[in-house]
Amino acid sequence: MCGLTGFVDFAKGTSPFCLQTMTDTLAHRGPDANGVRILDTPHAQIGLGHARLSILDLSSDGKQPMSYRHLSIVFNGEIYNYKELKQELKKQGHQFTTGTDTEVILHAFDAWGEQAIDRFIGMFSIAIYNAKTEKLSLFRDRAGVKPMYYFEKNGFFLFGSELKALMGHPQFKKEIDSSVLLPYFQLGYIPAPHTIFKNCYKLKPGHRLDYNMSSKSYSSMPYWNVRDYYASPKLSMDYPEAKDALSDLLVSAFQYRMVSDVPVGVFLSGGYDSTAVASILQANQLERIKTFTIGFEEGNNEAPFAKQTAAHLGTDHYEYICTTAEAQKIIPQLPYFYDEPFGDSSAIPTSLVSQLARKEVTVALSADGGDEIFCGYTSYFNLERQLARLNQVPSALKPVLSAIAGSVSITNKLVSPALQHKAHTALTSLDKNDYRQASQLFQKMKEKPLSYLRKFFSKDVGQVSSPYDIDYKSFASPLEGAMAADYLSYLPDDILTKVDRSTMSVSLEGRDPLLDHRIIEFAARLPLDYKYGGGKNGKRILKDIVHDYVPQKMMDRPKAGFSLPIYSWLRGDLSYLVEEYLSETALARSGLFNVSFVRKQVALFMDRKLHYSPLIWYLLMFQMWWDEWMEK
Repeated sequence: MCGLTGFVDFAKGTSPFCLQTMTDTLAHRGPDANGVRILDTPHAQIGLGHARLSILDLSSDGKQPMSYRHLSIVFNGEIYNYKELKQELKKQGHQFTTGTDTEVILHAFDAWGEQAIDRFIGMFSIAIYNAKTEKLSLFRDRAGVKPMYYFEKNGFFLFGSELKALMGHPQFKKEIDSSVLLPYFQLGYIPAPHTIFKNCYKLKPGHRLDYNMSSKSYSSMPYWNVRDYYASPKLSMDYPEAKDALSDLLVSAFQYRMVSDVPVGVFLSGGYDSTAVASILQANQLERIKTFTIGFEEGNNEAPFAKQTAAHLGTDHYEYICTTAEAQKIIPQLPYFYDEPFGDSSAIPTSLVSQLARKEVTVALSADGGDEIFCGYTSYFNLERQLARLNQVPSALKPVLSAIAGSVSITNKLVSPALQHKAHTALTSLDKNDYRQASQLFQKMKEKPLSYLRKFFSKDVGQVSSPYDIDYKSFASPLEGAMAADYLSYLPDDILTKVDRSTMSVSLEGRDPLLDHRIIEFAARLPLDYKYGGGKNGKRILKDIVHDYVPQKMMDRPKAGFSLPIYSWLRGDLSYLVEEYLSETALARSGLFNVSFVRKQVALFMDRKLHYSPLIWYLLMFQMWWDEWMEK
């Protein structure tokens, strides 16, 4: 796990000091070693910078940038099956001088070309320069566990693991892309490929980018897409066979995530996903694995459940009950580590559990992806229920009602804003095409009324397309389309971004065993009823596997997750943040906001009368980000 950065400079004017400055911004991602190299090619300078967190081969042999023949690389992540690939390459005559997976990547590209990426089991962002073809290629892993940003303007190209590395180069221009403001306030994150800045993008998960030096141009394309597996024929195996096959796959994926030359632990919440990881790993380890749980004085506290699970499994368990003051202390740090506005408040507990784990281990496994893969979110159950209601409407009436709802605003003051939004969402989603109806409904369930959000801004900010506006035709059911939509956007842009920044802020490598691509490729081809048992019974097959390790009666409790009383804090202990960052003066600084309207929403929030309370947290995070990156 590391941080990488670099550039393509056709003017050949970037100094080694500048590249070092860019690399130094990533010291928290890689405190163990630091390396930079500038390649002088016929057309341009190619800069490669790397900050290393030593996980495999702790010697200096693993230092990057690393080169082999005509290939040079900087790499962030882990290739878990590197030992098998290494043996295969040795049979072809390749010789190795290090024990790193980085060297294996170089030899794999030399032997198999760009198709080498298809052989990797792991999480990765890779920048590799081929001197023969004069092409720089960037790759991001299939699920998007590891980040990759890039900036291009006037033929100048920058890339890196975090935006702060790109901002370290004088050619980077911090120009706000106002078209992402609506999606940010809709979702609490900025969906890929967009970022908060113009001319700057996230490389999408499962994508590669090729920059051609001779033509001074680049193109991005997918090398893997989860939708292909949902579109494949369903597996013809009965439920017991599927359960056994998935169990074997989970054991393989989880064991791979234990590959390390430094201590490894597991985040344990007490829910099904983290219990699956901890129980399967402990059953296949001779030594007690280390598990880590954060509890809280306020909000949801799953620490007692996690402790009970750890005791049953026999893990070496670490628990810390965090005070309100300790949780609140994290908030001012968030804008620095996230680089762009980020509104998921669970970044606070994720940062805290990362701090706890880092005292004992250098690698921690989390259990993200279970809900998206195995149909666990309540939003999927709500979608099924809403679709059933809409399908009771005669087909002939659907387009008529949809057209009426689309042109008429529901503003009855006797009806709560929540009911108004739900009614408008349902009616405008009516459509003759059942696939489109499902897609529109799920999208609108995720979002807030545009007519309301637009009032937050001083001018028309435009809008990029919604990541939830996808075609459901290739899916066997609307629920599968919704799961894929979350896998493609919410998972990488929110959940995995949160985990990456929180873990790396304390130089902890975070691994996600449920995001082994073999698991989603298998699960996507399972019949839906193997995953979803109807009603609110999601994750059926995963739960049944967990019950082989932990009694069902220990696990039968409502789904919880990290939850802190953020809104109560903002009205109480943290009201000073509202006063400082959401005052008229502070809101006016960017020139983006309709200050009088926003101030009214803040007042409603403080009086507990605002229906869309998350907007105030999103707004605070935006303002604190602005202060950190645009004012300082």
